[in-house]
Amino acid sequence: MTSEHLDTASDRVTVRRMLTLATSAFLVLAAEPLYLLVDTAVVGHLGAHALGALAIGTTLMALLAIVGTFVEYGTTARAARWFGTGQRDRAVSEGVQASYLAIAIGLVVVVAGQLAADPLVGLLSGPSSSLHDPAEEWFRIALCGMPMVLLVLAGNGWMRGVQLTRAPVVIVLVANGLSAAACPLLVYTFGLGLVGSAWANLGAQVVAASLFLIALRREATSVAPHPEVMRAQLVLGRDLIVRAAAFQAAFMVAAGVAARMGTAQIAAHQIGMQLWEFTALLLDSFAIAAQALVGAALGASAASAARRLAVQVAQWSAGAGTAFAIIYAAGWWVIPRLFTSSPAVWHQAHLLWPWFVVMLPAAGIVFGLDGVLIGAGDVAFLRTITIVAALGGFVPITLAAAHWDWGIGGVWAGLTAFIVVRLVGMVWRAKSDRWVVLGSA
Repeated sequence: MTSEHLDTASDRVTVRRMLTLATSAFLVLAAEPLYLLVDTAVVGHLGAHALGALAIGTTLMALLAIVGTFVEYGTTARAARWFGTGQRDRAVSEGVQASYLAIAIGLVVVVAGQLAADPLVGLLSGPSSSLHDPAEEWFRIALCGMPMVLLVLAGNGWMRGVQLTRAPVVIVLVANGLSAAACPLLVYTFGLGLVGSAWANLGAQVVAASLFLIALRREATSVAPHPEVMRAQLVLGRDLIVRAAAFQAAFMVAAGVAARMGTAQIAAHQIGMQLWEFTALLLDSFAIAAQALVGAALGASAASAARRLAVQVAQWSAGAGTAFAIIYAAGWWVIPRLFTSSPAVWHQAHLLWPWFVVMLPAAGIVFGLDGVLIGAGDVAFLRTITIVAALGGFVPITLAAAHWDWGIGGVWAGLTAFIVVRLVGMVWRAKSDRWVVLGSA
């Protein structure tokens, strides 16, 4: 067989593997935001006040969850490198060490979050807001699930690294399916109201974390802690956490500005953000496939394969972003009505909608290249470009929207700028060879 035929056969295998990994990641990623969309719809029909309180609580949970970013993405990158060298046992061991870190960090976050719950909620709602007390009550319950959240992230991370595709899908779909069924029962049937959604979410996290731990124990040759591996994971995690912190700081500013614009604005912002996060995570499915495959390719010293993967994932992610943009543009009138019956909230959702739609094709490319560079371990660059985009685009435009009364559309113009700045930087980086570093973790 000629080298050209070998390259073609290899490309077919890579494409097939990428589609398998992307499909698995798509299903896993879709489960959580689908539950959150159900949660938003269930709570939304309690009224704009409950929806606004949920927006504040979920924003704070997302902020605290940034400490788990490296537990998932960092574990995928490191495990994939070992998997690429043929050392599967060391790849799984990365998951064991990440799980120890997940439990320890999660417990610290629970304690710190409970102590600081009142001022954290007040930071977004304003201390005298009627949203403060219900948001704080929801947040305190949901916060108890943080160790389980981080264990699930660690479980997804090592399984993707060793290219297990079926188990994470089954685990996440079962847990979130149970939670989605429990949410309306707890909120309406048992009369718990807003906090019923927090209890349903907590239950899903306990189930998912337990199932991931069972799977890890079955795969691992040893569950002994290795501090040197944990230290290496923390070094990689440092830049990922700073990157995630820049994301969440910008999103917190946006939520705070929207909350101070009015109840209808923050409720519409909650709808928009849940749809945005749902779409972003689905677009991320190609990125997560790229993390595993690029990491394995570089671990096996296959630089040309890693470069081809970068081009492929950017193209596919751009196409997926464009498809979502078309769907949301067609549903601009119907989709907001699925979440609330308030005409005031519909109006505010329609104001942010054009920005939401127009950014999606560019966002697809950004998310795809994000996965490529994380898989390559080029997280220092990702940290820097995210900070530049947040502080140079998103935050200034959002604050200007508050100062000059640009409304909710101004907040979403800031989010669009955040995407555009990252797009320019990441395309430039991907065209260089600085991210192509060969060898094991």
